[in-house]
Amino acid sequence: MMIRVLVADDHALVRHGLRQVLGAASDLSLVAEAKNAWEVIERIRHGGIDVLLLDMSMPGPSGVELIQRIRIEAPRVPVLVLSMHADAQIAARAIKAGASGYLTKDSEPEQLIEAIRQVGRGGKFIDPLLATRMVFETGHTATETAAHASLSNREYQVFLAIVHGRSLVDIAKELLLSPKTVSTHKIRLMQKLGVDSVSELVRYALRQGLAQ
Repeated sequence: MMIRVLVADDHALVRHGLRQVLGAASDLSLVAEAKNAWEVIERIRHGGIDVLLLDMSMPGPSGVELIQRIRIEAPRVPVLVLSMHADAQIAARAIKAGASGYLTKDSEPEQLIEAIRQVGRGGKFIDPLLATRMVFETGHTATETAAHASLSNREYQVFLAIVHGRSLVDIAKELLLSPKTVSTHKIRLMQKLGVDSVSELVRYALRQGLAQ
Protein backbone atom coordinates (compact mmCIF):
# COMPACT_ATOMS: atom_id res chain seq x y z
CA MET A 1 0.00 0.00 0.00
CA MET A 2 1.31 3.41 -0.98
CA ILE A 3 1.53 5.86 1.93
CA ARG A 4 0.83 9.46 0.91
CA VAL A 5 2.87 11.96 2.92
CA LEU A 6 2.48 15.68 3.54
CA VAL A 7 5.78 17.27 4.60
CA ALA A 8 5.44 20.43 6.70
CA ASP A 9 8.59 22.43 7.46
CA ASP A 10 9.40 26.11 7.00
CA HIS A 11 12.96 25.43 5.79
CA ALA A 12 13.32 24.77 2.06
CA LEU A 13 16.55 22.80 2.52
CA VAL A 14 14.88 20.48 5.02
CA ARG A 15 11.94 19.87 2.68
CA HIS A 16 14.38 19.15 -0.15
CA GLY A 17 16.25 16.63 1.99
CA LEU A 18 13.04 14.92 3.04
CA ARG A 19 11.96 14.77 -0.59
CA GLN A 20 15.14 12.85 -1.35
CA VAL A 21 14.68 10.48 1.60
CA LEU A 22 11.06 9.68 0.79
CA GLY A 23 11.90 9.24 -2.88
CA ALA A 24 14.14 6.31 -1.96
CA ALA A 25 11.21 4.33 -0.56
CA SER A 26 8.95 2.68 -3.14
CA ASP A 27 5.95 2.59 -0.79
CA LEU A 28 6.09 6.26 0.22
CA SER A 29 4.84 9.15 -1.88
CA LEU A 30 5.38 12.82 -1.05
CA VAL A 31 2.14 14.30 -2.34
CA ALA A 32 2.35 17.80 -0.85
CA GLU A 33 4.53 20.24 1.06
CA ALA A 34 3.72 23.09 3.44
CA LYS A 35 5.90 25.84 4.86
CA ASN A 36 3.56 27.26 7.52
CA ALA A 37 0.62 26.23 9.68
CA TRP A 38 -2.00 27.74 7.40
CA GLU A 39 -0.77 25.74 4.42
CA VAL A 40 -0.83 22.59 6.55
CA ILE A 41 -4.44 23.13 7.56
CA GLU A 42 -5.52 24.01 4.02
CA ARG A 43 -3.84 20.94 2.53
CA ILE A 44 -5.20 18.64 5.23
CA ARG A 45 -8.71 19.82 4.43
CA HIS A 46 -8.28 18.74 0.81
CA GLY A 47 -7.76 15.13 1.90
CA GLY A 48 -5.63 12.50 0.23
CA ILE A 49 -3.05 12.42 3.04
CA ASP A 50 -2.08 9.27 4.94
CA VAL A 51 0.66 10.75 7.17
CA LEU A 52 1.58 14.30 8.13
CA LEU A 53 5.31 14.73 8.77
CA LEU A 54 5.33 17.85 10.92
CA ASP A 55 7.94 20.29 12.21
CA MET A 56 7.01 21.65 15.65
CA SER A 57 8.16 25.24 14.99
CA MET A 58 6.67 27.01 11.98
CA PRO A 59 5.04 30.39 11.30
CA GLY A 60 1.45 30.51 12.49
CA PRO A 61 -0.07 28.25 15.13
CA SER A 62 2.61 25.70 15.87
CA GLY A 63 3.63 22.92 18.21
CA VAL A 64 0.92 21.51 20.42
CA GLU A 65 -1.67 24.01 19.20
CA LEU A 66 -1.19 23.00 15.56
CA ILE A 67 -1.33 19.28 16.39
CA GLN A 68 -4.60 19.82 18.26
CA ARG A 69 -6.08 21.74 15.32
CA ILE A 70 -5.04 19.02 12.91
CA ARG A 71 -6.70 16.39 15.11
CA ILE A 72 -9.93 18.40 14.81
CA GLU A 73 -9.64 18.98 11.04
CA ALA A 74 -8.51 15.45 10.16
CA PRO A 75 -8.76 13.08 13.13
CA ARG A 76 -7.83 10.06 11.00
CA VAL A 77 -4.57 11.50 9.66
CA PRO A 78 -1.66 10.46 11.92
CA VAL A 79 0.88 13.13 12.80
CA LEU A 80 4.56 12.21 12.95
CA VAL A 81 6.60 15.03 14.49
CA LEU A 82 10.09 15.58 13.11
CA SER A 83 11.75 18.15 15.35
CA MET A 84 15.14 19.62 16.17
CA HIS A 85 14.22 19.33 19.86
CA ALA A 86 15.34 16.19 21.68
CA ASP A 87 13.62 17.24 24.89
CA ALA A 88 11.38 14.75 26.67
CA GLN A 89 8.89 17.43 27.71
CA ILE A 90 8.32 18.60 24.14
CA ALA A 91 7.87 15.03 22.94
CA ALA A 92 5.48 14.22 25.77
CA ARG A 93 3.38 17.31 25.05
CA ALA A 94 3.23 16.43 21.35
CA ILE A 95 2.09 12.87 22.05
CA LYS A 96 -0.48 14.07 24.59
CA ALA A 97 -1.83 16.55 22.01
CA GLY A 98 -2.46 13.69 19.59
CA ALA A 99 0.75 13.02 17.65
CA SER A 100 1.29 9.39 16.69
CA GLY A 101 5.07 9.64 16.73
CA TYR A 102 8.09 11.80 17.44
CA LEU A 103 11.55 11.81 15.88
CA THR A 104 14.45 14.24 16.01
CA LYS A 105 16.05 15.65 12.86
CA ASP A 106 19.32 13.87 13.54
CA SER A 107 17.60 10.50 13.07
CA GLU A 108 18.87 8.19 10.33
CA PRO A 109 16.85 8.18 7.06
CA GLU A 110 16.05 4.48 7.54
CA GLN A 111 14.54 5.22 10.94
CA LEU A 112 12.42 8.02 9.50
CA ILE A 113 11.10 5.77 6.73
CA GLU A 114 10.23 3.04 9.23
CA ALA A 115 8.50 5.58 11.49
CA ILE A 116 6.35 6.84 8.58
CA ARG A 117 5.40 3.27 7.68
CA GLN A 118 4.52 2.46 11.26
CA VAL A 119 2.26 5.45 11.91
CA GLY A 120 0.82 5.13 8.41
CA ARG A 121 -0.40 1.66 9.39
CA GLY A 122 -2.02 2.97 12.51
CA GLY A 123 0.87 2.38 14.91
CA LYS A 124 2.98 4.61 17.12
CA PHE A 125 6.68 5.48 16.94
CA ILE A 126 9.03 7.34 19.27
CA ASP A 127 12.79 7.54 18.93
CA PRO A 128 14.01 4.81 21.36
CA LEU A 129 16.56 7.07 23.06
CA LEU A 130 13.99 9.81 23.48
CA ALA A 131 11.45 7.31 24.82
CA THR A 132 13.95 6.35 27.51
CA ARG A 133 14.42 10.00 28.45
CA MET A 134 10.65 10.45 28.60
CA VAL A 135 10.54 7.71 31.24
CA PHE A 136 13.66 8.49 33.23
CA GLU A 137 14.44 12.15 32.32
CA THR A 138 18.12 11.28 31.96
CA GLY A 139 20.41 14.28 32.21
CA HIS A 140 17.92 16.63 33.87
CA THR A 141 17.76 17.53 37.51
CA ALA A 142 14.44 16.90 39.23
CA THR A 143 14.05 20.62 39.93
CA GLU A 144 14.53 21.67 36.32
CA THR A 145 12.28 18.94 34.97
CA ALA A 146 9.48 19.97 37.34
CA ALA A 147 9.98 23.64 36.45
CA HIS A 148 9.36 23.56 32.71
CA ALA A 149 6.88 20.70 33.02
CA SER A 150 4.66 23.11 34.99
CA LEU A 151 4.23 25.51 32.05
CA SER A 152 0.93 25.53 30.21
CA ASN A 153 1.05 24.65 26.51
CA ARG A 154 0.73 28.33 25.56
CA GLU A 155 3.43 29.38 28.04
CA TYR A 156 5.67 26.66 26.67
CA GLN A 157 5.06 27.88 23.12
CA VAL A 158 5.96 31.47 24.07
CA PHE A 159 8.98 30.22 26.01
CA LEU A 160 10.41 28.41 22.97
CA ALA A 161 9.75 31.39 20.70
CA ILE A 162 11.52 33.78 23.08
CA VAL A 163 14.63 31.64 23.47
CA HIS A 164 14.84 31.32 19.69
CA GLY A 165 15.10 35.08 19.41
CA ARG A 166 11.60 36.12 18.36
CA SER A 167 10.26 39.45 19.57
CA LEU A 168 7.03 39.67 21.54
CA VAL A 169 5.41 41.49 18.62
CA ASP A 170 6.38 38.72 16.19
CA ILE A 171 5.19 36.04 18.61
CA ALA A 172 1.88 37.84 19.01
CA LYS A 173 1.39 37.94 15.22
CA GLU A 174 2.24 34.26 14.82
CA LEU A 175 -0.07 33.15 17.63
CA LEU A 176 -2.83 35.62 16.79
CA LEU A 177 -2.58 37.15 20.25
CA SER A 178 -2.12 40.70 21.49
CA PRO A 179 1.42 41.74 22.52
CA LYS A 180 0.01 42.37 26.02
CA THR A 181 -1.20 38.78 26.28
CA VAL A 182 2.17 37.45 25.12
CA SER A 183 3.89 39.70 27.66
CA THR A 184 1.67 38.25 30.40
CA HIS A 185 2.61 34.72 29.34
CA LYS A 186 6.27 35.74 29.43
CA ILE A 187 5.99 37.08 32.97
CA ARG A 188 4.20 33.96 34.21
CA LEU A 189 6.58 31.49 32.59
CA MET A 190 9.62 33.34 33.93
CA GLN A 191 8.11 33.23 37.40
CA LYS A 192 7.48 29.49 37.09
CA LEU A 193 11.04 28.87 35.89
CA GLY A 194 12.52 31.10 38.57
CA VAL A 195 14.42 33.39 36.20
CA ASP A 196 14.59 37.18 36.12
CA SER A 197 15.82 37.93 32.60
CA VAL A 198 15.71 36.67 29.03
CA SER A 199 19.42 35.78 29.26
CA GLU A 200 18.67 33.51 32.23
CA LEU A 201 15.76 32.06 30.27
CA VAL A 202 18.09 31.27 27.38
CA ARG A 203 20.64 29.66 29.70
CA TYR A 204 17.89 27.49 31.16
CA ALA A 205 16.81 26.49 27.64
CA LEU A 206 20.40 25.64 26.69
CA ARG A 207 20.74 23.35 29.70
CA GLN A 208 17.58 21.57 28.58
CA GLY A 209 18.65 21.33 24.93
CA LEU A 210 15.82 23.63 23.81
CA ALA A 211 17.84 26.40 22.17
CA GLN A 212 19.90 24.42 19.67
